[in-house]
Amino acid sequence: MEQRKHWWNGKWGRLARRDVYLRADADQWFVEQRAGGAEGVSRFYEYDSEDEAYEAVRALLTGPDDWRPLDGSAI
Repeated sequence: MEQRKHWWNGKWGRLARRDVYLRADADQWFVEQRAGGAEGVSRFYEYDSEDEAYEAVRALLTGPDDWRPLDGSAI
């Protein structure tokens, strides 16, 4: 599995930090939504296309947080 993108909400600390990851493996796309940093709780979503996965990412990045790409990319 290859990690393609990573965003975080710019907040430090276990209670405030949120991350969203986009990963690909062959023809499957995976989105991970993590709350609480490295040791936090994750929810995983699986998609059949890159477009569907990006739609999910865009939905997860909406809201009051100031989401930042950690890999130098944008959504």
